[in-house]
Parts: sequence; structure tokens; C-alpha cells
Amino acid sequence: MGILLSADEAVAVGGLGTSYIIMLIVMVVFMYFIIIRPQKKEQKKTAAMLADMSVGDVVMTTSGFYGIVIDITDDTIIVEFGSNKNCRIPMQKTAIARVEKPDAE
Repeated sequence: MGILLSADEAVAVGGLGTSYIIMLIVMVVFMYFIIIRPQKKEQKKTAAMLADMSVGDVVMTTSGFYGIVIDITDDTIIVEFGSNKNCRIPMQKTAIARVEKPDAE
């Protein structure tokens, strides 16, 4: 039980550390391709959808309500819900889940 390791033991311990580092790198790459990359693609898709939104588009909110966009400012929009023209609600752009263009019909 000496304090110093022999040459064979030192190589064995060093090799074991290298395999841990390689395994850690493989797990980080795995996490990137499984979790981070798809999430960033979805964020870009949502940002493009909100940037392309215009007045007159039919939108679905995150709570499931359908309405028509009446006015757009920097980070808020005014949406008209239902056939009642008095039901206009201002909301954040982030509350929009889907945008449908009227030309798509």
C-alpha cells in the first residue's frame, strides 16, 4: 500500500479518466441534438410566424380562442373575437399559437 503508483497502475487510472471524458463529451453532444437543437428550431419558426403576421389574419391564442388581428404594435396586438365587433382584446404577441392567412382558404 504505497503512496506512489507503479507505472502500470498509473496508465490504468489515466485510461479510466480519458474514457470518462469521452463519455461526457458524447452525452453533451447527444443532449444538444436531442433537446437543444429542436427547441431552437421551434423558436425560430415561432418568431418567423409572429414576424409575418399582419392585420386581417386569423389567429389562435394559446388558450384556444380564434380571432382576427385588428392592430399590431411592437409586442402587443389587438384581436377581435367572435361576431361581436365590440369584443376587442389587446394581448402579447407571445400569446399567439397559430396564424392562418385569409388567402389560404
